[in-house]
Amino acid sequence: MMRRYIEVPLQLLDIEGEGFHIMVQGRIHGKEALFLIDTGASRSVFDPKTISSFIDDIQFEKKEGMTAGVGSSDLESSTFVIDRFSIGDLEITDYEAVALDLENIHEMYAKLSLPHIDGIMGGDLLRRYKAVINYRCKKLRLTPIL
Repeated sequence: MMRRYIEVPLQLLDIEGEGFHIMVQGRIHGKEALFLIDTGASRSVFDPKTISSFIDDIQFEKKEGMTAGVGSSDLESSTFVIDRFSIGDLEITDYEAVALDLENIHEMYAKLSLPHIDGIMGGDLLRRYKAVINYRCKKLRLTPIL
């Protein structure tokens, strides 16, 4: 019987003994990328400067209103389309993503000697692909849409 889900390994990053951040490897336009999994984020987001290194001639469209979260409130955001990205064997195409300044996260990670993240995988993708996070096995299970 063929499995109906995809499992990918997770990394748990210790944040100074105060907790953990969950990371998963993926690809954006065929280039290796590292995603922070944020179960509390309503949408998946990408830093405009970082995503520009993956996508040539990216077209950002300013989003009306302000976006709250990511350690701050009332942030300006834009949307853009990622033609293709993947988490393990899960291929996601024509995804309308949110661009949001993640400089505060990049600075915090640098101070803690943690890796640079290329995006944040939020609740929209986690819900769409019925994500299950298994801390014991350090795996993320995703169910492709058939």
